[in-house]
Amino acid sequence: MLKRPGAAVIAGGALLALMAPAGSASADDTFPREVSGGYATWATGSAELEGVTLTAARPAAQGSANRTSFPATGGRTDPATGAADIDLGGTLRLDGPAGQPLVLGSLRLALDGDDGALHTRTAVDGRARDLTLAEVATDDAAIAVRAGGVTWTGLRASLTEEGAALLSAWSGAEFAAGDGLGVLDVTVGTGSETPAETPEPTPSAPALAPKLPKPRPPTASSPTASVAHPTLAAGGEQTVTGTGFEPGTVVLVAIDGDTRYQAVADDEGRVERSFPVYDTAEAGAHAVELYSPMDQQTVASAQFGVA
Repeated sequence: MLKRPGAAVIAGGALLALMAPAGSASADDTFPREVSGGYATWATGSAELEGVTLTAARPAAQGSANRTSFPATGGRTDPATGAADIDLGGTLRLDGPAGQPLVLGSLRLALDGDDGALHTRTAVDGRARDLTLAEVATDDAAIAVRAGGVTWTGLRASLTEEGAALLSAWSGAEFAAGDGLGVLDVTVGTGSETPAETPEPTPSAPALAPKLPKPRPPTASSPTASVAHPTLAAGGEQTVTGTGFEPGTVVLVAIDGDTRYQAVADDEGRVERSFPVYDTAEAGAHAVELYSPMDQQTVASAQFGVA
């Protein structure tokens, strides 16, 4: 393996939704009712996140009027108090003046009845980072409790200090704590026989899996990968080049199964990423894989040796 001792790495096959944070809502039994389906609709106005465009990756669904729907994939709630801890599926890609996209995943909405927070995971240079992206105000929100479900309407989100710092460092623009991030409307089922319905469009693809899938058999149009050095010594630097991707696609780079980096395909569908081969790398064969979180079934792979 090419792991560096003590380094934080992302294991498996998707970028951020690839693995749930340790504090996943589905593992919390504080609230009496388990979430059974549903969705959260996140609406951002034109003045919010100015200069930044948002694109959802399945199983989230991009809608019209700056609205994105995320399926509820787990969690628990207490309808009596309006408290909840809800896991949301899908990833969110932000594109802006920086050129390099910012991808957010492992979204989790926590509501304690009085206020709330939107947690997420991102990755910077191969290191996974969990953070609280936004505070979620419940003061003006409406809550409707019915047999088998709960709906929150008008949950207003605003950047936390660490969320503002992340966006500022990524984009080069000025963001501050308290900047608006739009409004969330949430509907979840609570274990009834009839789960909450998900609005159209309904993504038909399954949630992103935590492990890299088996590659499809190569075709004439399949992406390919190659490395600059078929063999190199531990402590050196390797470069992987991929071709055949859709222009503008975010491409993830996994080394021996650990997703560590990302790149963006250029106008010709080409990506290139250099990475270190650490001094502790084992001698023998190693693999580097390129794939898109939008199409995890298509994986381009190349092997190299460490002497």
